[in-house]
Amino acid sequence: MNLEEQIMAQMKDAMKAKDEAGLRGLRAIKAEIIKAKTEPGAGGEISADKELSMLQKMMKQRKDSLEIYQQQNRADLAVKEEEEIAIIEKFLPKQLSAEELKMELQQIIAETGAASAADLGKVMGMATKRLAGKADGKTISATVKELLAK
Repeated sequence: MNLEEQIMAQMKDAMKAKDEAGLRGLRAIKAEIIKAKTEPGAGGEISADKELSMLQKMMKQRKDSLEIYQQQNRADLAVKEEEEIAIIEKFLPKQLSAEELKMELQQIIAETGAASAADLGKVMGMATKRLAGKADGKTISATVKELLAK
């Protein structure tokens, strides 16, 4: 079952359960899927990689908005973003813990032969491909910088 079919099935369940928060999050994902399928060159289909990057982008947008709403003491809007984040997380792969991420990055650093902060680019290139969907770019970058500074 592809992502779109999963979303449609869960939308039906959310409608039956009158789950407004869940339905709002699922509709946002469905809208992004439709947008991706109708892009020039998409041919009405989207790959699993494209689905993953789309979900990651949505997650990042929601987290950024959540941070802004919390800074501005807008609890009403922050709650909505948290609800949508919870829905989107269901469709993303399990995120790596800080320790697991550190171990993976140490392995990548060893493979690339990186020794200083000057090698950040080649480590990040390999890390973002290998850890796609398992950790967000900001966390990966911060951890790589920390490891290369040692």
